[in-house]
Amino acid sequence: MLVRGKILRISGPLIVAEGMEGSMVYEVVLVGEERLIGEVIGLQGDRAFIQVYEDTSGLRVGEPVEGTGGLLSAELGPGLVGRVYDGLQRPLSVIGELYGAFVGRGVKLPALSRDAKWFFVRSGVKAGDKIEGGSILGYVQETPILLHKIMVPPGISGVLKELAPDGDYTIEETIAVIDVGGGRREEVRLASKWPIRKPRPYKTRLEPVEPLITGTRVLDMMFPIARGGKAAVPGGFGSGKTVLMHTLTKWSRTQVNIFVGCGERGNEMADALHSFRKLTDPASGRPLSEKAIFIANTSNMPVAARETSVFLGVTIGEYFRDMGYDVLMVADSTSRWAEAMREISARLEEMPGDEGFPAYLGSRLAEFYERSGRVVTLGNPERVGSLTILGAVSPPGADFSEPVTTNTLRYIGALLALDVSLANRRHFPAINWLLSYSRYVETVARWWERDFKNWLKLRYEALRILQRESELMELVRLVGPEALPDPDKLLLDVAKMIREDFLQQSAYHPIDAYSSPEKTVLMLDIIIKFYEEASRTLSEGVPLAKIREAPVISRIARMKEVRNEEFRKVYEDIVKNIDDYFRKLRAGGSGGS
Repeated sequence: MLVRGKILRISGPLIVAEGMEGSMVYEVVLVGEERLIGEVIGLQGDRAFIQVYEDTSGLRVGEPVEGTGGLLSAELGPGLVGRVYDGLQRPLSVIGELYGAFVGRGVKLPALSRDAKWFFVRSGVKAGDKIEGGSILGYVQETPILLHKIMVPPGISGVLKELAPDGDYTIEETIAVIDVGGGRREEVRLASKWPIRKPRPYKTRLEPVEPLITGTRVLDMMFPIARGGKAAVPGGFGSGKTVLMHTLTKWSRTQVNIFVGCGERGNEMADALHSFRKLTDPASGRPLSEKAIFIANTSNMPVAARETSVFLGVTIGEYFRDMGYDVLMVADSTSRWAEAMREISARLEEMPGDEGFPAYLGSRLAEFYERSGRVVTLGNPERVGSLTILGAVSPPGADFSEPVTTNTLRYIGALLALDVSLANRRHFPAINWLLSYSRYVETVARWWERDFKNWLKLRYEALRILQRESELMELVRLVGPEALPDPDKLLLDVAKMIREDFLQQSAYHPIDAYSSPEKTVLMLDIIIKFYEEASRTLSEGVPLAKIREAPVISRIARMKEVRNEEFRKVYEDIVKNIDDYFRKLRAGGSGGS
């Protein structure tokens, strides 16, 4: 029997209802005459503390509150890809067509279309086979680049009694019947539901040993993220967090990308949606929207629903991970979610922690980030999938010592620290190479060195040069650059090359926006090759002024404008120019390109 109570007190998005005996924590409830969606977040006797995920203005004390008996769940099945949802998985594009630009209170529409038919193809299992949760029953070609695998929901196992023939089905039609024993049978449809706060199970967790290729040089070369890893992108206002998150969602080598706009401005979400419709996937050449899912809970939408948008995104990510796909989920930003937690906690009159954030801030962040991973999935056939999570953090005043940033650092494997001073100098991505780090360097090095034997050596040498530049700049500010010996002057020149010709990358340039792994490694190899040859030439008595006249320097500055597929040929030509020029200098010739 469903619980029915009534509103006792209203405090913004927090409602206290009485007469709620029998309710459970995280149960979904319908609040008021308009049946607004809410969730029980605390119980005290017959009173329930309810977090309402819609605008509560106009609610009155005494209005009814009705329990649903279920947990807040995501609807998972064909039709997810290419859609835009809010934090409650309501389809915003459909709502826009029916109700206009704003989501009205109490509007409820199913996440997946009940009318659309999908062509189901059996996987080869047949009646009488023993199957378990995660086993693949068949396939639906959801988009030209994504094959949607229809799986037995976790927790169901038994003997397959019936399997529908190949054909068109809606998501509500039964495609399989499983005898689970005890005279009970379970029906499987194309779509299923899963509670968003409950991690989906898997067979084995694996070490993340393969890099997530992002096409962004500073990440792929300097601070790699592993598939199945977790990373944070903290940065002050204007440092380029949103553009970087958009770039990673657009170009990362994954099968499914999920972008969660959590409390950020609506125009940023609109920009992401607009650009995804125009861009193509570098691997397949198909539109990027055919492998992307968007969850929008922008700053003018209900504050409390920011939490659900984050957990909805990670639940959808786990679902596609279980199909054996590599999935990337980005959340922009977790700080806005934490601020919503702080507001709800204050209304609950809980004991505050640092800067007013709730004491359980760290555990909530851990629940989120720990759902990333590279796993062997349940069911047959055996497959490996990964879910990589990137969370943007917006520390006030770019203060990385604030609670959200410091708690996030406890759970991540890579820190991509954005620097406001770099952004002010128009250096983008504004990732500070002295503050950032990656714990995945050693684990992904084997993958890189299968094709590029010197990947690790180049990375260490580039970081050494940049670190030495930072030390020398302290001296330059005191005595000026002319007081430095020539080897240090040369190092500063090369450090500038690394910063401006390699690390800087335009997210809006038609060629430079995506740098292939080969181009990334060869670009840095050219710069280090130049430094080695120039250092050797300088040590043999050739003046630094002659080295600075090398025509190849201007070619190095234009490397980023060379197309990925043409770069190998350009690389060989530039290396030859470097060898020829410095050989002539050392021989006492005039040099030349």
